[in-house]
Amino acid sequence: MDFDAIIIGGGLGGLSAGAMLARHGKKVMLIEQHYVPGGCATTFKRKDFLMEVGLHAMDGHLINEEKKHSILRYLGVRKHLDFQAVPEFFHIQNANINFTFPNGFEQAIEALIQAFPEEENGIRKLFRLMLGVQEELSRFPKKTWEKILKYPLFPLFYPKIVNTFSRTLGKYLDSHFVSDELKLILQGNLLYYHDDPYSMSLIFFAKAQASFIQYGGFFLKGGSQKLSDSLASKITDNQGCLLLGKRVDKILVENKKAVGVIFSDAFNKQLKPETLRADHIIHSGAVPLVADLMDGAAGEKIRKSIAGMHPACSLLCIYIGFSKEPKSLGHNRYSTFLYGDDVKSLKDIHANFYGPWEQRSFAFVDYGQVDSGLAPEGKSFGVISMADRLSDWEGLEEAEYKKKKEKLAGILLDRLEKAIPGITSIIETYEVGTSRTIKNYTLNPNAAPYGFAQTPAQVGFKRPSYKSPVKNLWLSGTWTFPGGGFTGAIVSGFLCGLQIKKQMVKGGPAKNEEQYSDPRVVKLLQKEVICDQTLELIFQKPPGFNFQAGQYAYVSLSNPAYSSADIPVRPLSLASHPSEDHLKFVMRKSSSSFKRSCEVLQPGDCATIYGPRGEFSLKPKSSGLVFLVSGIGISPVLPMLRELAQQSYKNPVHLFYSNKTEATAAYHRQLSNPGIKNYSYVPVFTTADARINEKILQKRLSDLLVPDFYIVGSSTFLNSMVEMLQKSGVGADHIHTDDFG
Repeated sequence: MDFDAIIIGGGLGGLSAGAMLARHGKKVMLIEQHYVPGGCATTFKRKDFLMEVGLHAMDGHLINEEKKHSILRYLGVRKHLDFQAVPEFFHIQNANINFTFPNGFEQAIEALIQAFPEEENGIRKLFRLMLGVQEELSRFPKKTWEKILKYPLFPLFYPKIVNTFSRTLGKYLDSHFVSDELKLILQGNLLYYHDDPYSMSLIFFAKAQASFIQYGGFFLKGGSQKLSDSLASKITDNQGCLLLGKRVDKILVENKKAVGVIFSDAFNKQLKPETLRADHIIHSGAVPLVADLMDGAAGEKIRKSIAGMHPACSLLCIYIGFSKEPKSLGHNRYSTFLYGDDVKSLKDIHANFYGPWEQRSFAFVDYGQVDSGLAPEGKSFGVISMADRLSDWEGLEEAEYKKKKEKLAGILLDRLEKAIPGITSIIETYEVGTSRTIKNYTLNPNAAPYGFAQTPAQVGFKRPSYKSPVKNLWLSGTWTFPGGGFTGAIVSGFLCGLQIKKQMVKGGPAKNEEQYSDPRVVKLLQKEVICDQTLELIFQKPPGFNFQAGQYAYVSLSNPAYSSADIPVRPLSLASHPSEDHLKFVMRKSSSSFKRSCEVLQPGDCATIYGPRGEFSLKPKSSGLVFLVSGIGISPVLPMLRELAQQSYKNPVHLFYSNKTEATAAYHRQLSNPGIKNYSYVPVFTTADARINEKILQKRLSDLLVPDFYIVGSSTFLNSMVEMLQKSGVGADHIHTDDFG
């Protein structure tokens, strides 16, 4: 099977390139390691909240209806997207500053001059510079021959570009303004681009700021996943293929040309690698990684082309679900930059960004200020974001890593409380994503979401070209021109696809119409309500899906009936035994779109199974087992009990199973006799019985220090059980908790 183009990586750069080529009838295959497309333009679900990964605001350059050739409209996705205008550019505050930067050039100039009348000349000059850079870049020559021809006259045709190209933001502000407070305000949202004003490219900053101020900032209702999914659908709707959960291991080079890829399953390491070929290969991930995918001279060409270039900073985010809208507390800002009180001038910024958490500057985005579609009515979602270093998190053991994240969250949430009194009282849930998280999902060196840093030496056409040094190998995304942010990635992918389309021979040999068949796509065999509000789903088992009792998988619905404020993917524990020829999943019903979609599934409906995942499994040489389980946490225990029965396990096995009532206890009757010789089943119904506690355990167990404990349930249940056992003297090596999801 061959393709016109194979795209490595499903970020916005790869998706835009793929949508561009598919729009023109080209046969496209996109391969992405994650189970959803989008890279940093994704969302994930936690409780009632759809949590936005990366989008704070997009500038209106690609959205504004006045732009005649908007890329999003050209690709056919603009009509499917509902962009919400954010109320202001940003707000900045610390002990010395409290300023709201409005949208619109005239409004911004007026607000700044009113606050700093003595700096009027510098303010007007800066805004003329930003507008000039934007205008000159819009008519800058695209073709190489035109650049060469005009080069001697660049100072005449493009004076603003020439005067800013090699300059830094910090030096410009120092040379044109006196007030330290004003300089801090003018670069208040620096973290959206870079981490140091004295190495921040002035031309990039000027162009980006001009786009935001002139066209406004926008959030996409339902989250950035809507944009990624819309671009992905343009590929699949035009006979292309989106292959998720797969990772490219090698780019094939023959006769000095890129001709194909070898890829493997990102979840199931037991599956054999596969090979696909194409006329063009597009790598939309980190350019430094491309060299490692090729042998010999081809890899060296890539390394040489980016020698000396360095990645941008990384970021850390705390994703917060609020039980009420922060507006109810009087908070009325969408994007607030809370600078540390130790930041008194531009020279303090870089050190502060990597200083103690108690002082480090951060941004807080309150998505409840717009119709975000990320939370149920009456609730809201927000994000804390700050600069981060991968080196602060690498090498930590999982327990130490979690402990450090909790410490950080406590510090930043306390600081947010001081800025917005009462806000911590309405926090329903939160999750911390570090630079280590970014590295895990994007593979980016330095965990840099912005690609190469936007410094004067790495800005504009000094960034890697779409056309790589290896024939038929192309590059797109934030690491290439123009780089950085959602708009940069989309522009990069679009222009990369456009160049490839121009090179493709019209009327060339047609690709065969055979479609790639993904064996991980399976059919639903059976659906049944097994107890109150509990649904059992039985799917076909994909070939080569070998797992251990206790593991889980990701289930992605092919055609979900409902999609509001949700994604069609969930991690679900495997309730079937590895020896069975099907996969069984059990879930509690809820009002979420995913669960509602599962309720209306019919036999024959399809889902993709990614996995297996997880380290929760039976350990060898135990002197007895105790399962402490709540609710639907019984799912991974079912195959474990069957495994013990098949092994003729002789030591004592106790199952303590907590539910509100007998009616909500899944597999209650089945659990009373699983075929294990020395077995005890203790159902606990909390509407009538005491919750599982040390007294109950001591009544049933001769010695708490002998058996191994396996704990499955909600995080609250899990934490309480672990704490109880530790207080009873049970060693950590005897406590095993489910790592589900």
